[in-house]
Amino acid sequence: MQFAVTLKSSKFDVSQEDDNPINPIYGQSLLQWLRKHLSGKLKISEPEAEDWGWYSFVDFEGRSYMLGSTVFYEKGDDPNAELEWVFQVEKQRSLKEKLLGRQKMTLEDGCLQFFNNLFEEQGITVVSID
Repeated sequence: MQFAVTLKSSKFDVSQEDDNPINPIYGQSLLQWLRKHLSGKLKISEPEAEDWGWYSFVDFEGRSYMLGSTVFYEKGDDPNAELEWVFQVEKQRSLKEKLLGRQKMTLEDGCLQFFNNLFEEQGITVVSID
């Protein structure tokens, strides 16, 4: 299971993002900001493009998680405006864990709460977590 955190922020510079070669969707700048901001605390992989946006992986307390990012922005929009972002957190589970229904991700998951708290501490508006 994955959770999506809806954010509103003008903190990330979409105008400096690489082109997504699969689909012209933005979201890389949030993941790049996280990599830089958490350098030395968490190891987050270089963002990669996907048809729905961008993703990275992070190791958090001995578990691997996929972090996804996309933003409601199109060329011609104001890149300095407060934009709406969707940040996904998905716990990676083994086949055995999936088959046995173990290690399911919940709203109380430490990784999800870590990023939620980080956003709030940085003055980034968290609209919802679904």
